Amino acid sequence: MVNRPSAAIRVGLWALPLYGALTAWATLDAQPDQVTDPEGWARFVSTNYYLLSHLVGSTGGTILAILGTMALGGYLASGRSAKLGVAAMAVAVAGHALLLVPAAISTFALPAIGRAYLGGSTDVMQIGFSPAMEAMFLLGLLLALVGNVLLGVAMWRSGLLPRWVGAVWAIAALVFYVLGVVLGLATTGASLPTQIVGALLIVISGAWTAWVAQRSTPERDLSIGESAESNRAVHNANTDAP
Repeated sequence: MVNRPSAAIRVGLWALPLYGALTAWATLDAQPDQVTDPEGWARFVSTNYYLLSHLVGSTGGTILAILGTMALGGYLASGRSAKLGVAAMAVAVAGHALLLVPAAISTFALPAIGRAYLGGSTDVMQIGFSPAMEAMFLLGLLLALVGNVLLGVAMWRSGLLPRWVGAVWAIAALVFYVLGVVLGLATTGASLPTQIVGALLIVISGAWTAWVAQRSTPERDLSIGESAESNRAVHNANTDAP
């Protein structure tokens, strides 16, 4: 019999679809290229909307991702892929934690740079961040990608969720990080619509996971367990029959 998830896990899992929704909202408006359109970029990052979307959507969303991922790891610990689920949780949480640093810098430092540029201090565009921060950002991306793909595999194997939920979670990570963040940085220097697609896939998979965990009851798990045991007994009897 599979034990019912604790109340903390059931509540914490709802952070996953909320994280996806906030992230999708924060990436709706494409950021102008800082190199080819510095004035448009400066005006974009100087708005109150930019500050709000990054404070609530990016930074707040990342915090929710950490909380939701920890709850997901706790949920998977009661399934057939417990070790993989917990290990993947640790990797993904480490990645999200590292990404909090550039998220905070983007939220508070870039508006100041944009206002300075619009105020006539054009040399402010020459400001460069430390290579250590860039390394932290890339490491965070790598860990978040690997951790979330492995979480998708663990969800697929757990026996707690429909397999498609794990597949969608892994695909969401690939679409969001590889086809969204990495490809965007390599081409336009900003987010791509694929990030919105990846975030919406997170909403779908995360919401279904939270819903399944919420509906889990000891009685329901008992009936599932008894059904599985009955099927196994019938299979063994048929195998042993001459």
